[in-house]
Amino acid sequence: MRDRALAVGLVAAFMTLLDVSIVNVAIPSIQAGLDVGDSGLQWVLSGYALTFGLLLVPAGRFGDARGIRGVFVAGLLAFTLTSALAGAARDEVWLVVARLLQGAAAGVLNPQVTGLIQRLYRPAERARPFGLLGATVGLATAIGPLLGGLLIHVAGPTEGWRWIFYINVPVGVAAAVLGWRIIPRRPAEQRRRESLDPLGVVLLGLAVVQILLPLVEGRQWQTPAKWLLVVTGLATLGAFAGWERHFARRAVPLIQLSLFRVRSYRLGTTVVLVYFAGFTANFFIFTLYLQQGHGYSALAAGLTLTPFAVGSGVAAFVGGRIVNRFGRALVAFGLVAVMAGFAASIAVIHVVPPTAVHLYLALPLLVAGIGSGLVITPNQTLTLAEVPVERSGSASGVVQTAQRIGAAFGIAAIGSVFFARIDAGWNAALTAALLAAIGFLLLALVAALADIRGARRLGCEQ
Repeated sequence: MRDRALAVGLVAAFMTLLDVSIVNVAIPSIQAGLDVGDSGLQWVLSGYALTFGLLLVPAGRFGDARGIRGVFVAGLLAFTLTSALAGAARDEVWLVVARLLQGAAAGVLNPQVTGLIQRLYRPAERARPFGLLGATVGLATAIGPLLGGLLIHVAGPTEGWRWIFYINVPVGVAAAVLGWRIIPRRPAEQRRRESLDPLGVVLLGLAVVQILLPLVEGRQWQTPAKWLLVVTGLATLGAFAGWERHFARRAVPLIQLSLFRVRSYRLGTTVVLVYFAGFTANFFIFTLYLQQGHGYSALAAGLTLTPFAVGSGVAAFVGGRIVNRFGRALVAFGLVAVMAGFAASIAVIHVVPPTAVHLYLALPLLVAGIGSGLVITPNQTLTLAEVPVERSGSASGVVQTAQRIGAAFGIAAIGSVFFARIDAGWNAALTAALLAAIGFLLLALVAALADIRGARRLGCEQ
């Protein structure tokens, strides 16, 4: 029964994470179908990540307290409905609002999947389900451009973009029905009627919005004053931390800050934050490089990125099974592999003519994908290994919020580097962007190595 419940959860996670990347190849189709401007496109791409990140922690906390099944099904039905609304959009505002609501529903749904694993499997058994979840994350993120390209190729360049949203509807309805039937219902006596820390929810939400908003609007807001929002966001985050310490004296806070005293959780969350900053934007810039730079179709661009998807999915599954043997060293190895794949991609685009570059990128992207699979799954397993089961939803919500903030920051930062070099040529722009990505990955490697050193020091002391 628990494996069937896990399967339903993985399907739901796949849908929500697929919608992060699948939109990238649909940009020309959306522009042709709705005449969406640059600002609207930025909101279609990044607004989803903004509302996604906004609700992860409070939704995880709510699932911890009141039961996963009901929150999971409600989030899944909301995601299905908002997907249909996005597909039916008749103008730019409609599409942007639908994407914002779709991201919010994804934020409600996603932490329930990790919480489900924490509740259904004992710590020693979690490597396999987390491996499957990591494979799902990697595949959903990387296969999005291919699936989007296929749908647009079949349905046409003008209206094909609608089907990247409509495809969620039958899958979502089926998964919601199965989830209600299969996911265990928590007995009433185990549901906690504790305070859900509403002020903490508001302060954290304000902090996330202030930090993400200038990143989401990075290309539209040209004034440097926009970065003041990041400063005020960090100040709000400080106020949130102070409130949580105060609230913890009389009730259970939204986030137990004591979790960050645990080295594996603190450094693992840091790895997630920085890795997703260096990882997520590359699907966006490779798509622009291939489609707008060299005239590849959406389908061809998606096929070019397929080796990354295959390598990521296989390595994530294997990494989940061997993480307990190798620990954070496996994450460090994966980071090095991703950097090597990106560096080799730089060499390829400067040596191979544009008409054949999609063929020669296959091997570097496969190496990068394998590395990515060895980062995402093992890191998530290690990061949550020492988290109490009753706080698994909110703890995983923090980790996934770090993913969304990292992804939004990476898209803004690496995208800015890419567009700043576009006048020098597409090869120069992609090179600069990949070097910026490698810089983020180096920071993630530093955090992984710090955890390895800390573990060794603790082992020596014992």
